[in-house]
Amino acid sequence: MDARPEITLGVVTDTHVPERMKRIPEGALGCFRRARVRAILHAGDMIHPRVLGEFEQIAPVIAVRGNRDIWTRAGRNLPLQRVMQFGGVKVGLTHGHGGLWEYLREKALYCTVGFSLARYLHRLPLKFPPDVRVIVFGHTHRTAKKWVGDTLLFNPGSLGPEYYNPVGAVVGLLRIANGSVSAEVVPVEV
Repeated sequence: MDARPEITLGVVTDTHVPERMKRIPEGALGCFRRARVRAILHAGDMIHPRVLGEFEQIAPVIAVRGNRDIWTRAGRNLPLQRVMQFGGVKVGLTHGHGGLWEYLREKALYCTVGFSLARYLHRLPLKFPPDVRVIVFGHTHRTAKKWVGDTLLFNPGSLGPEYYNPVGAVVGLLRIANGSVSAEVVPVEV
């Protein structure tokens, strides 16, 4: 048996600073400090690049571009998706909007037939190699924690003030230990 120490990663998405809040709430920063996260995964829509700097005071940040990150050079320079490895487990990171054409297609479907989390959950694994065990995503502003085969699809929900999540602003903690993966959604004060 592999006896690697547990790795805890912070997960955040859809911060929307300064569109929906002026700065990252101390509740989110405190959660990541208390959990002693090894890294923070930002699944897009940070909006202002200073968001990454705030999180980098706690741990290294790995970020991807969200549909609202096109307005700054720093945002445009982020990749749409990444694959990394923690504790022997491959983790994929994406915002989930899929680029301009997929975003427009989904927006048209949203306006005509409504939102469907199943559409996102079906398409996400197709974007990554089959050995990716966790796919962290954002964009929907809705919490999702679903196993599809051996792959965990995880979106804690939006940190930015939220109109879809009755719990309110949230971050996530992703734990990897001895090849096992678990995820937790943590509500935070804004």
